[in-house]
Amino acid sequence: MGTSASATSQAAPLAPTHQADHQGNSMAEHRRSLQSVNIRNSKAKSIITNKVAPVVITNNCREEFQIHDKIQSSNYSMGRISDLLPEHYLVLGEFFMIQDVYNRADVLNTTKSHGAPNFRKVKGNYPLFGMGQPSLNGFKQVLQRLQIDGCEEVIFICVREEPVVFFRSDGDFIPYTPRRRENLHENLHDLDRELSAEQIELSIRKELCDFAKLSENMFYVYNDIEHFKDEPQQVQILSEEDIHVTEEVYKRPLFTQPLHRYYRLPLPMEGAPLEETFDSFVNILRETPNLSVMRDSSRPLPALLFSCQVGVGRTNLGLILGALVLHHLQGASKSPREEMQRSEHKLDFQVIQLLISRLPKGQQLLDEVDDAIAMCSEMHNIKDAVYENKLKLEGIGKDFQFQGSSTKGYFKQRTLQSLERYVYLLVFNAYLHDQYSQAFPLSFSQWMCMNAWIYRLLASMDTSELSAPANLITSGIRVLVSSEFITTDLLSTAKEMKVANFRRVSKMALYGMGQPNSEAITVVMSYLTDQRRGHSTILWLNLQEELALEANGQMFTPREPGCLEQPIPVCVQHPQQLQEMELALKQDVLGCEKWLEVITEQDKQMRMFRSCHTIEELFVHQKIIHPGLSYQRIPLSDCCAPKEEVFDQLLEAMKSSLAEDPTCAFIFNCHDGRDRTTAAMVIATLTLWHINGFPECEEDEIVSVPDAKYTKGEFEVVMQVVRVLPDGHCVKREVDAALDVVSETMTPMHYHLREIIISTYRQIKMAKSEADAQWLRLRSLQYLERYIYLILFNCYLHLEKKDSWRRSFSQWMYQVAARAGIYAILNHLGFSEFENPDDSPMTRLRFRWLPHSIQSIPMRGELI
Repeated sequence: MGTSASATSQAAPLAPTHQADHQGNSMAEHRRSLQSVNIRNSKAKSIITNKVAPVVITNNCREEFQIHDKIQSSNYSMGRISDLLPEHYLVLGEFFMIQDVYNRADVLNTTKSHGAPNFRKVKGNYPLFGMGQPSLNGFKQVLQRLQIDGCEEVIFICVREEPVVFFRSDGDFIPYTPRRRENLHENLHDLDRELSAEQIELSIRKELCDFAKLSENMFYVYNDIEHFKDEPQQVQILSEEDIHVTEEVYKRPLFTQPLHRYYRLPLPMEGAPLEETFDSFVNILRETPNLSVMRDSSRPLPALLFSCQVGVGRTNLGLILGALVLHHLQGASKSPREEMQRSEHKLDFQVIQLLISRLPKGQQLLDEVDDAIAMCSEMHNIKDAVYENKLKLEGIGKDFQFQGSSTKGYFKQRTLQSLERYVYLLVFNAYLHDQYSQAFPLSFSQWMCMNAWIYRLLASMDTSELSAPANLITSGIRVLVSSEFITTDLLSTAKEMKVANFRRVSKMALYGMGQPNSEAITVVMSYLTDQRRGHSTILWLNLQEELALEANGQMFTPREPGCLEQPIPVCVQHPQQLQEMELALKQDVLGCEKWLEVITEQDKQMRMFRSCHTIEELFVHQKIIHPGLSYQRIPLSDCCAPKEEVFDQLLEAMKSSLAEDPTCAFIFNCHDGRDRTTAAMVIATLTLWHINGFPECEEDEIVSVPDAKYTKGEFEVVMQVVRVLPDGHCVKREVDAALDVVSETMTPMHYHLREIIISTYRQIKMAKSEADAQWLRLRSLQYLERYIYLILFNCYLHLEKKDSWRRSFSQWMYQVAARAGIYAILNHLGFSEFENPDDSPMTRLRFRWLPHSIQSIPMRGELI
């Protein structure tokens, strides 16, 4: 009988004894295919080629096999590391297989004695162990060692995110990893977020078997990538049994030791793990009865064994997580004081101080994290890494030749990543305190959405609080750019009002404009207090978060020389800090006593500045002339949803002014009077409507354009929020009415806070580059989020009106909206009508709320 089979057994390849008279390329392909066919025990009597697949007839003529594992070599790529080395097939189309662990990586010299490089137990009495990557026999030796030490139950956690495969060698299986030619010392990361590391390893093994069939059962690997002596090495691959994947190495021994378990928990090389990774770690705790708060205390704790490549960075992070867990189960570790000595370095970052001030038992949480770090610090100390990176960055910051260089950018990134890792350990410890005793009813991701204020704090984590030199302008780090260069007067008001884009909301004492100089402030104040308008009380609200100065009567703002149109937001906790920084900038400009290069509307010019004033100083003289004028600065981020605290500040400022004078006029300005000014005017419009009464709502406008529902803001995620809110459809209609009223004042701008969402998203398809596309994607998400926040704010105004809004919007969002799932929706924000939101990291609060420039946006599918 004829049957079809795949021949992958171990035997020498057979040449055909009979060949049909075929011509052309198909015959050559069959020959190559037959050279890769292995028939067990040489049973083949004859092999018949045909157009479909070779047919093998066994010696006793009782069996007939049709071979279907034809391999197309054209589907695979070939390459070489250098011109002096041979060409061969490349894994996944571009990678070389490199021996995983080099000898010098075993600093603790434990490979021979314990079976793995850098094998160690943490200080104290916790059963916590760490190590580098072992071979198959090495792993068996590690398990035997733990058994000898009395560890009955072992939970082994591999924290590697990169694929690893093991080749048969001298009775063992040795680990190898795919790497790029450009950096043979660095493992791969973020290969394919659609596939797990295990799935990629299986794909690699399949390719390796194919390569071997095309290359006489051999494949090239590299052991010495320093000197390439005797490289590459050939390994024999007769079948899949000659290659192991990570799961096979670590899971098979568990069948003889039923109390042992294996998990793969990919941790990042730098920075903090994703929330889903923390969730996976918590699931391990949930699945382990002996790690439950209800555990049998008479039983010993399970040993937790963590492993990465060399057993340092990621293993250290895993050990600290394990130490925090065991602290909750067993209390503080008992250890000699000298062994548990904490790092002497104090991390005085503002984000840490704010966290411990707001988290329950904040100082205790910090002390526990520091203890866990000290306990696990034999190979690496996370806290020291933060401090050392900070020192290097500060040193570079004082050397002007490095300003704006890749060196400074590198250490800034390293500082932020190490700080982020430390801060997330603090946050995760807070989660354990809150959830462990309840057996984790909430995942870490859910808990973070319930405490979204933490994301706001993390978004303010920036190295601007380190040591930036005061003389930014005179040193050439920044350049002064005039308002005329960055502001387009679309409403043509500069001639009459001396300021760009001056406007008023119809029938309301609400005004908006760009950043005025002293002359413009005088003109605007005269306009508002004249006999026709007669405003005696005026609140002026400046919304800029970037620095600005008036020099020689002209407004300037500092910008990066290579990115003049990109604002430089300054991360501050209080607006007064902006005034202090502007004073320092003023002193820098006046103190230099030399000609400075500036960017004006026309071109680059050299200027000598004799007069210079901060924005706040511009209003001092006006307050003497107009006693009813009040000035406040409430920084808003451009193109983003205002932070919860910004809504609080705007509402409180308006309530206080209206309490003194119900006819008070409100003026808003940002750098150009467009984005931030418009958002604040909409917030003010809604506030005044709630105080003075809503106008009669007109019928929904019939919009006769393609995809009209998106122009009207009816995105799936928006309607999901609307369905959750009490009387949500009415709340949305009121916001839409406010947006329409404000947009009527700026028709020449063609700017509408709702309509810009879909118009920006549609521009993605026309983007000239991937970077531009991702920038537009981020902007469209930020516009979408801002629209949702306006709806949420209007809902808050309705629900809290009965108590005169004594509870702030921030409190309402964190206490009420969060529990209704609003932040969970915002943490999955996207245009699900058109694409999968999971494809972009910007759909998450953690990444979307960070300060961004067009250069910092990650590519689609990447994480920061």
